[in-house]
Amino acid sequence: MTTPTSTGELSFAAALNAALGDAMERDPEVLVFGEDVGALGGVFRVTDGLAARFGSDRCFDTPLAEAGIVGFAVGLAMQGFRPVVELQFDAFGYPAFEQVVSHVAKMRNRTRGRLPMPIVLRVPYAGGIGGVEHHSDSSEGYYAHTPGLHVFTPGTVADAYSLLTSAIESEDPCVFMEPKALYWGRGRVDREREVSAAPGTARVARAGRDVTVVTYGSQVPTALQAAQVAAAEEDWDLEVLDLRTIVPLDDDAIMRSVTKTGRCVVLSEAQSFAGVGAELAARIGERCFHSLAAPVLRAGGLDVPYPPPKLERFYLPGVDRVLDAVARLQWDDEPDPRWLDPGPTDSRPRPASRTALR
Repeated sequence: MTTPTSTGELSFAAALNAALGDAMERDPEVLVFGEDVGALGGVFRVTDGLAARFGSDRCFDTPLAEAGIVGFAVGLAMQGFRPVVELQFDAFGYPAFEQVVSHVAKMRNRTRGRLPMPIVLRVPYAGGIGGVEHHSDSSEGYYAHTPGLHVFTPGTVADAYSLLTSAIESEDPCVFMEPKALYWGRGRVDREREVSAAPGTARVARAGRDVTVVTYGSQVPTALQAAQVAAAEEDWDLEVLDLRTIVPLDDDAIMRSVTKTGRCVVLSEAQSFAGVGAELAARIGERCFHSLAAPVLRAGGLDVPYPPPKLERFYLPGVDRVLDAVARLQWDDEPDPRWLDPGPTDSRPRPASRTALR
């Protein structure tokens, strides 16, 4: 990967590479390290060329010991450095979880702000690339549930650059979730004029009037594709809201959109049970209750361990799963029959399903 120019079309991975390079150019305290990030340039080549450009004392490889890598980052941050750590794959971060929860997330509060933790943990996450076990998890829920951490989830090339820039400049620790399936997508980035995205600022990726699809990260393209199909085939006008960051969360943008449309589907790749999608659905239900024409529904991954590569297409949410959720938003004011139970003494027939599963 060559050094990106200041303006033009870049891949998602190249935009991240540009953000890292620009940050290291501006601030000599920014250090990049992790597994295979030096000479190899990272498994996905996100750090390609940084070691040659800035030297092996600022971009370097570490042993395969994630708890040690993150603990090392804590010590560096306490001494005034700004570590940017690559954990290589989502599930590789689990051995470091104790360091993240006990120290990265709590150090600034523990010291009453005297010791900030300007650490960025880059986590290539989610599936869609044929990865095996421990290489395709959607682990954002663990981090979002941990007070003290920011959780960023870019879904576009421009946001990959601007949000990583914001994360590196922040005094708070950030878990930066990079959707692996989007690494090769391309988009335009103007590095000379790009304003760093403010954390907690969602964007309307597509305006619509009938249903709000709230999503982030890897599922932003899926939501936009579903909106196109819905308009062409069903005459549904879907609004797609890209959260961009989970923590902090742009509650105002969510409530504004759902209040306008009156219906909502929350889309995430992670398992639906007890995840970020569940939190979003609960917040929307609490705050937009009198504006809702139907219950908030979720579309997500299945509640099973991530499957082998040949089966991942059955696990991943796609356009059909999104449109099935939209179809169940009580357009005829009838409740979803799948949740109706006549009970042992009720002989009334169960209503037929309004729509077949897509």
